[in-house]
Amino acid sequence: MSKVQVGTSQPLLPQVRVVDLYLREPPGLAGDPALTVIAEAARIIAAGGVVALPTDTLYGLAVDPCNAAAVERLFQVKQRPAEKPISLLISDRAMLREWVVDVTPEAKCLMDAFWPGPLTLIFKGAALPDRLTAGTGTIAIRLPSDPFLVRLIEAVGRPITATSANLSGGPDLHSAQQVFATLGGAVDLIIDGGIRTGLPSTLVDVTGMVPTLIRHGVIQTVSLAPYLSRPSP
Repeated sequence: MSKVQVGTSQPLLPQVRVVDLYLREPPGLAGDPALTVIAEAARIIAAGGVVALPTDTLYGLAVDPCNAAAVERLFQVKQRPAEKPISLLISDRAMLREWVVDVTPEAKCLMDAFWPGPLTLIFKGAALPDRLTAGTGTIAIRLPSDPFLVRLIEAVGRPITATSANLSGGPDLHSAQQVFATLGGAVDLIIDGGIRTGLPSTLVDVTGMVPTLIRHGVIQTVSLAPYLSRPSP
């Protein structure tokens, strides 16, 4: 398993490459060290691998959702029940076109208010594999605010999975060290982006006439209230 450390935390193992994901390229300096990590992660995802990475909420597992073998492996790594669908991350709204049937005016209002950010929206899916949708016919998608994630998705050229890096039903994972302790060699790459202290993303179903809150998360319910049919208890 390849391991890349990013940031200032202690290496997972000795002699791990240290790359600052969030280093901005100074004028006159050729090359951004983050591009090395992005290129390696994109290569692994394109080859059907599993990458554990920091998101703008928690640590997650990224695979190519169009690769059936990679999606199947993702389920195995997470020990995820078949009835649980897989959510996706996109780099821009244009990526929605091939994955969803309809974007309602209500969904657009939520996107305008909270994207990019930690709001995952459940849309009516296009013709997608049942393994992704768990047979529901819907797909959960989020546009993240983290520049690294956006650049990685752009490098892959399509959405990536956004499922959390924990074992199914287990505690959320907030660091690369926790990912390594939990999953070890089950993944192909671990990117260490430091501690992620956030909650999971907020989940809202926009398949009906009025959006409905499905899961509480980072975004406070009071902020969502004007857009919802009713808050969940």
